[in-house]
Amino acid sequence: MDMDERKIRILQAIINDYINTAEPVGSRTIAKKYNLGISSATIRNEMADLEEMGYLEHLHTSSGRKPSDKGYRLYVDKLMQLPQLTLEEENLIKGQLLNAALFEVDKIVKQATQLLSELTKLTCIVKTPSESFSYIKSIQLLNVDSSNVLAVIITDTGFIKNTIIRVKKPVSTDMLVKLSNILNARLNNLTVEEINLSVINSLKNDLANHEEIFDAIIPALYESLSTPQSSEVYLEGTTNIFNYPEYNDIEKAREFLYLLNNKESVRGLLANTNNISISIGGENDIKGAKDLSIVSGVYSIGGRPLGAIGVIGPTRIPYSKVVSVLTKIVKEINDSLNQAYLDDR
Repeated sequence: MDMDERKIRILQAIINDYINTAEPVGSRTIAKKYNLGISSATIRNEMADLEEMGYLEHLHTSSGRKPSDKGYRLYVDKLMQLPQLTLEEENLIKGQLLNAALFEVDKIVKQATQLLSELTKLTCIVKTPSESFSYIKSIQLLNVDSSNVLAVIITDTGFIKNTIIRVKKPVSTDMLVKLSNILNARLNNLTVEEINLSVINSLKNDLANHEEIFDAIIPALYESLSTPQSSEVYLEGTTNIFNYPEYNDIEKAREFLYLLNNKESVRGLLANTNNISISIGGENDIKGAKDLSIVSGVYSIGGRPLGAIGVIGPTRIPYSKVVSVLTKIVKEINDSLNQAYLDDR
């Protein structure tokens, strides 16, 4: 059976209507509201064909139909038209993320998640950068007293780790500046995985006579930058789901909240590609997500993916609006991070 122009227009009308109303759509509704120039009887026949083709589902409690996962997939891949953001929305995104850019990466993405929730009226999720992917930006050694030196390790993603190093004899401020310069020359712009035996041996030679510094700094780097749990998942607007009548069913609402409570599952739902990713209903292989859609994107610094941000909701979420807002927010996050990244190089 062919998917001709008429069927496509009817399917598009049904999806738009169902996204807006959550009510199963009948042929008479489409004939009245969407001026397609065809009779209600013709629309009914075409709807029966679309159901047979797997693009619509018939609800037994109603004569109307709703889109299937396959229908939504065709819609987002081929039919969806992205709206322009309003000037107010554009200014809100730019202004709030520009202010957040004065802080660390996780502050920027948390601010972005709040914005995304506010503008889409959906539950938003964000995965912050894992420190194991962070580059060492700066290491500073500072005197605390005659027996202790403070090492401050800062990464390009804004992570800061302080370590106290016990020393057998006082180290002058001039010497600490010199040692800090050595550490930065050897370790700047490396991730923890790039600190290999060759780097360690070179550093050991450079820090001869300062074994306490060497013996403390390498474990401190590994300990602070190798923590697998350091990639956090944050949620914003969890209760937004109750704006959707589908979740008046308390059992369904409980399942949704239970899924959100499982951070590992939520992490698995987020995109891992650079483009905006849309995952619909049964395409999600995570337990509890078969009736949900996730729209997410990856943010990056210097072309290096850091984390992901997205929204989660029922399969009838307003895809076009969500994609427009998310595309703009990811672009602004990337612009903010990359400007800060270039300023520091």
